[in-house]
Amino acid sequence: MNIDLHVHTTASDGSLSPAEVIDLAQQVGLGAIAITDHDTLLGARQAVSLGIPSSIAFVTGVEISAQRPPALPGPGSLHILGYAVDLGDRQLNQALDRLQEARCSRNPRIIKRLNELGLPLSMAELMADVEPGGQLGRPHIATAMVKQGHAKSINDAFDRFLGTGKPAYVDKERLGCAEAIATIRGAGGIAVLAHPGLIKTPSGRLEPDLVATLQAMGLGGIEVYYPEHTPAQTAHYAALTSRFGLIMTGGTDFHGDLKPQIQLGSGLGDLNVPMAIYHRLMAAAGISRHRQHKS
Repeated sequence: MNIDLHVHTTASDGSLSPAEVIDLAQQVGLGAIAITDHDTLLGARQAVSLGIPSSIAFVTGVEISAQRPPALPGPGSLHILGYAVDLGDRQLNQALDRLQEARCSRNPRIIKRLNELGLPLSMAELMADVEPGGQLGRPHIATAMVKQGHAKSINDAFDRFLGTGKPAYVDKERLGCAEAIATIRGAGGIAVLAHPGLIKTPSGRLEPDLVATLQAMGLGGIEVYYPEHTPAQTAHYAALTSRFGLIMTGGTDFHGDLKPQIQLGSGLGDLNVPMAIYHRLMAAAGISRHRQHKS
């Protein structure tokens, strides 16, 4: 029985609501699922409030964009997944509120740059496609650009306009890596480095020194199984988890129609994340909570 521990909903930049994601997870026969929306717990909170079917094990989650540590200079950010977090934790929610405010102030600046480039998008029309309480992000802007004929695809919109260093790119506030990891741990969760294969490094691979740096901050795992990881990368990341005593996780990074090639539970069609991964994650989360209580 497969699982999917990296899923986005309409609470951030997915096209399916939490209820629709849970229904789809049942349809494809997943044994466990984690909703990990960007910088918000809204998706996980909605799923819990609706009630999780007994056939699916559910993990609360979030994906936080964090600043790259000094040991890894370069463009972009690191994404830290937080699993089994307490949805009511005050410090976690306060940190995510800060990030949401930063996103809100960033979007009009992106739209302004696109307007200056001759693309007539507006915040009003973009927000019409965002679920109440959800957040507008670059994928929504890219989707609107495709609909209006300004880009051939979402990837094209990012490649020419919205990606890092492109004409309409606007940087955003991020938590430091140490703060992101500590905040997740403070909420009783396990911090996991997301999709390491997408991280740009001088050597082109995830180096042990960086893993050691993040582990010293409290990192608990690495997302080993991911649709865009090659077999060699998967083996390399698995070896690193073994070397450093970290847990392995895996998921599709499902966004629904915003990444139509990625299917829930199977990614590009050949991703298999076994149920044993879920059990190890929950065991690690239980140990983390016990240590937090004892301290």
